[in-house]
Amino acid sequence: MSAQQILHDVFGYSAFRGAQQAIVEHVAAGGDALVLMPTGGGKSLCYQIPALLRPGVGIVVSPLIALMQDQVDALKQLGIAAAFLNSSLDADAAREVYRQALRGELKLLYVAPERLVTEGFLGLLEKLAQERGIALFAIDEAHCVSQWGHDFRPEYRQLTILHERFPAVPRIALTATADAPTRNEIVERLALEDARQFVSSFDRPNIRYRVALKDNARKQLQDFLESEHPNDAGIVYCLSRRKVEETAAWLKEQGWGALPYHAGLEVAVRNANQQRFLREEGVIMVATVAFGMGIDKPNVRFVAHLDLPKSMEGYYQETGRAGRDGQPANAWMAYGLGDVVSMRQMLLSGDAPEERKRVELQKLDALLGYCESTACRHQTILRYFGEEHPGACGQCDNCLAPVDTWDATQAAQMALSCVYRTGQRFGVAHLIDVLLGKQTPKVEQFNHQQLSVFGIGDALAQQQWSSVYRQLTAAGLISVDIEAYGGLRLTEAARPVLRGEQEVWLRRDAAPERRASKAERAARRREAFAGANDDPLWQALKARRMELAREQGVPPYVIFHDSTLLEILNRKPQSLDEMGQISGIGQAKLARYGDDFLKVLEDMA
Repeated sequence: MSAQQILHDVFGYSAFRGAQQAIVEHVAAGGDALVLMPTGGGKSLCYQIPALLRPGVGIVVSPLIALMQDQVDALKQLGIAAAFLNSSLDADAAREVYRQALRGELKLLYVAPERLVTEGFLGLLEKLAQERGIALFAIDEAHCVSQWGHDFRPEYRQLTILHERFPAVPRIALTATADAPTRNEIVERLALEDARQFVSSFDRPNIRYRVALKDNARKQLQDFLESEHPNDAGIVYCLSRRKVEETAAWLKEQGWGALPYHAGLEVAVRNANQQRFLREEGVIMVATVAFGMGIDKPNVRFVAHLDLPKSMEGYYQETGRAGRDGQPANAWMAYGLGDVVSMRQMLLSGDAPEERKRVELQKLDALLGYCESTACRHQTILRYFGEEHPGACGQCDNCLAPVDTWDATQAAQMALSCVYRTGQRFGVAHLIDVLLGKQTPKVEQFNHQQLSVFGIGDALAQQQWSSVYRQLTAAGLISVDIEAYGGLRLTEAARPVLRGEQEVWLRRDAAPERRASKAERAARRREAFAGANDDPLWQALKARRMELAREQGVPPYVIFHDSTLLEILNRKPQSLDEMGQISGIGQAKLARYGDDFLKVLEDMA
């Protein structure tokens, strides 16, 4: 039977898509392959059909139990003999799968990487190779091998043993997302230097990307759902487990069929919720990033982010779970100061080596640049992955409603000149110090106070320069040299800007409100405190502050001063971003106490 016949007769498709046919023919003929194909592009067929064409059983390495179960169930529905081996099986069930494989009753066997590298399973592979044959090794979600990837799994590093022990068996590594460093590491770690690479376009033209500044994110989410997805299935991503549960409960109170999903839930609850999402219509899954990799539900009509993801790779992969059927879908994200605070704190407080933290922070900055960019969202995403988009998409938020911009040509020239004159090897923080004329130890160490760019940028504040650099990175005028610890380098696109041949327009930041005089602030405080003591919300805020103070054994004012608490009372912030604008709440306190006081405001609303 030919590949075309299997495609039609077994899978029910009349024609291959994109590079599928070339990949199938290459692997079926015994060649190794690295396949980069977007979610919904049909990666599974690229190894399933060669496995059916070749003698023996195809071994598929998959990192997720749920994905294995879904794939095996789907294959069985097609009449293909398939099974999986993972921790969800008891000993008797696992032994039966072993026996089926040795009897030649399976064409595809899915296995977790942790099990594959055990001597017991490798022994099974030796027997299969001798008695039945191994059709191929498929390594799904191959980006898990990379320390720079967003789903690093150390077990993937040991998968080179497949090539070492079974050099004649073709291998196909597949992933839906990988930037250049991740791609290179996949090749190196899996010894795929001689493999043919098939890189499909990363563009998902059916997805409409939109980014909104947070302004009562729950209400924004509700408006989005009511106006565009009243009966649709979708995923809402949150950063913390607590926020997942609270958001799911709130959506349920508003009449939506919402379920929570995170790694802290009991396995039975997690599995039940996932099954409901997969099998029912109109279910909204509120989840951490623990949910989603390998989810094959084709009619997910939207993916919403209430918190900023870790990276462009993470954002691309998570939003890619929408519209797998090729029909129109939405990727909607609300972001603000609170996201940046939370994500940076999480990255910096982790146990990862300093080098990895620097890389992760640069990846986060790239995502922030995407959020702030005035360019077509599709173009910005593709540029990040080293691909050019033929033109504006005409359907993302920036294309449909162009944002207010300012002529940043001179600022861009300063920023780019600073990168160049400092040697194209320093990060944003140092470059801004040079532009602002700060005499820091690092500036003095490299004698950068002698440069012509030292102090020329004092007309802009540090936060504005940060935005300039992120937007220039997003626009492709600057690249981040991850291997050089996140140093910035100029791209060819920077030349016409530096020569004055091209203007640069950037997204305009909202102007800060005029700060009241000291006398005005004192008068307002006296007036505000006059009626505060009779307000139940004031009492609730003070009570929560006291609880936190007692828990930590500190005076209440160490948590927040009364003036800060009063401003919370009067302004009633609806998000971490708004809370961060209140006097007396810095980044550390916002991260530590913001959610607590937002909860008080929600309960008393």
